Amino acid sequence: MGAVEAKLAELGLTLPDVVPPLAAYQPAVQSGPYVYTAGQLPMVDGKLPVTGKVGAEVTPEEAKELARTCALNALAAVKSVAGDLDRIARVVKVVGFVASASDFTGQPAVLNGASELLGAVLGDKGVHARSAVGVAVLPLDAPVEVEIQVELA
Repeated sequence: MGAVEAKLAELGLTLPDVVPPLAAYQPAVQSGPYVYTAGQLPMVDGKLPVTGKVGAEVTPEEAKELARTCALNALAAVKSVAGDLDRIARVVKVVGFVASASDFTGQPAVLNGASELLGAVLGDKGVHARSAVGVAVLPLDAPVEVEIQVELA
């Protein structure tokens, strides 16, 4: 077990299996020193724990936890291509989509769930640029979707 997975274990987390693609794409691809993940839904054991829009059926607090799950799934996708999470030199960018009720404007706070996990697990290497986007609907009626770009050492 590498240092990153040991840190996950210290936090009480286990790297999940890679979420199988829902359509014609790969969970992650490498180009040069970069790994790009597909958008990761907050799947747990092959299912979404909740569905709906944040600010309506889903609370912002629930959505923040779901964003954390998305980031964990993204790390699993990175490992599937990189072989070892200890190869991560830094997380370059995080893009998050939040299925939002029409009056919900707390997308950045929701995406903090993903950003805070990456920082807790990777330290300074987990500090990144980020976009937090509110959308009308996501695949499978998921409340949150997160994709990441990492640079490998």
